[in-house]
Amino acid sequence: MIYYVEGDILKTKAAALAHGVAPNDDCKSGLALALREQWPGMYSDLRHYYRAYHPKPGTLWIWSGVGGVRIVSLFTQEPAPENTHAHPGKAHLEYVNHALRELAKLIEEEKLASIALPRLATGVGRLEWNDVKALIEKHLGGLSTAIYVYEEYKPGIAAEEPGT
Repeated sequence: MIYYVEGDILKTKAAALAHGVAPNDDCKSGLALALREQWPGMYSDLRHYYRAYHPKPGTLWIWSGVGGVRIVSLFTQEPAPENTHAHPGKAHLEYVNHALRELAKLIEEEKLASIALPRLATGVGRLEWNDVKALIEKHLGGLSTAIYVYEEYKPGIAAEEPGT
């Protein structure tokens, strides 16, 4: 079941938090930066994953941290050019579509009770929210898992997440 909420996704009580990045993203802006600052070990492990596996757009990577924190990185954007510090490329609906399909599989395989998502790929990725929202509903709408989509960011405010 999808719930559209307002608040600070970093205050979620969901079993996992998903966000969109590029394969080799330096996580220097938006939610990715906030996650990097709050869980530096996640960022370190993500950088190692980039170098070891060279993930493709449309895939995902999950990180589990101390205290049960689980963060799912959805590769929704083109990578930045190799060996540069350029910003990640634009997101594509095709990448979002594939990543959300992979996320749905992960949710079912891991039996996640709930997951929180931002407005994927609409900030740095520059996609239209209505297009992304339709893909979220297509891939995650039929799941019994509680899906909390943070439509509006309100810093420092915990959203009302039914069932948590």
